[in-house]
Amino acid sequence: MADCHIGAWREPKLREANMQAFSKAMDICIEKEVDFILIAGDLFNTSFPGIEGLKETVLKLREIKEKGIAVYVVPGSHDFSPSGKTMLDVLENANLFVNVFRGEIEDDRLKLSFAVDKKTGAKITGIIGRRGLLEKSYYENLDKSALESEQGFKIFMFHSQIEELKQGDMDFEAVPISFLPKDFDYYAGGHVHTVLNKNMKDYGTIVYPGPLFPNNFSELETLQNGGFFIVDVKDRKMDVEYQQIVVYNVFPILIDCTERSAEEVRAEILKAASDREFINTLVLIRLYGKLEVGKIHDINFSEIFTQLYNKGAFFVMKNTANLKSEEFEEVSVSADSVDKIEEAVINENASQMKIKGYDKEEAAALLKALMKALSSEKKEGERVSDFENRIKSEIQKLLDIVL
Repeated sequence: MADCHIGAWREPKLREANMQAFSKAMDICIEKEVDFILIAGDLFNTSFPGIEGLKETVLKLREIKEKGIAVYVVPGSHDFSPSGKTMLDVLENANLFVNVFRGEIEDDRLKLSFAVDKKTGAKITGIIGRRGLLEKSYYENLDKSALESEQGFKIFMFHSQIEELKQGDMDFEAVPISFLPKDFDYYAGGHVHTVLNKNMKDYGTIVYPGPLFPNNFSELETLQNGGFFIVDVKDRKMDVEYQQIVVYNVFPILIDCTERSAEEVRAEILKAASDREFINTLVLIRLYGKLEVGKIHDINFSEIFTQLYNKGAFFVMKNTANLKSEEFEEVSVSADSVDKIEEAVINENASQMKIKGYDKEEAAALLKALMKALSSEKKEGERVSDFENRIKSEIQKLLDIVL
């Protein structure tokens, strides 16, 4: 498995769903009585995860250890730290898993060593992932000959995109397949949030399991659920089976709002959800295009969310990043200072602001006054509470004029 990203979601419900996916995966491993587990990077979403996610992870890893199942890990681009200090070090020192990125530098060459699984004799090594493909230097300096000549069942773990295995519009920086040592039985990859299982000449079985739980809105739309691979080896022949982890069902609603009013969009969303219940379901609403009538905030999302939750939805999310309205168009300005750019943008948009009793110049003046008030800085010696109250008072005075 890879890309667990424990702690990734800001929304508590989704953060907990992510944790549930990890727990389910561990439970399946116990049920299937696997010999060992590989985690190919990004166990956590940061090198120092939040205490709640860390606590639950430790409890699950301890349960795995008590069942006699070994866990082998390479740090990924998220749980790696340039300082070399990460929570992974603490968990390894607690004997909850083995970090297989190990070795030494000899004659400017990186010589990796193997971790040998006691139960099966499998030999495991690998290279960490770093942000911006900084791990590339490890591959460039890797002494591959010693790894390739090693006998036995060998596994190479990595957390990088492989150039030859890119799919669709993947824009990750990548390393060529030639950077990996040849003649390994199994290559356990991470970092790429897609499911891939491929045999390549001279390289054996290369696998990306994708995330255990989708990490953002788009991934929830495309993947809906995460999972991992269970690999059964007999006489060095491998049966690789994908194990899906379903925490919640996912129901996407995609609507092109072009040439529609805000009211029509509201009605379309409710129509899409009218003939079903949403028990234990994540509902995803993505709107795009350009409204012909009304603004984005005229779409009654409060009513929509209420109706979906009344139908049992676990959580409802909306994405309007690609939705526009007639009221405000993009403005291009040319100016040589921030103040002048702000003034030009305000003047261009002032005529589109509808403030009762205000003409274009008065609307622009009000907006400038609000921006000035909001950009005020805390005075020396001023308490935070006094500063906040001062800003609120200034804003209230300006808004009272309008109201």
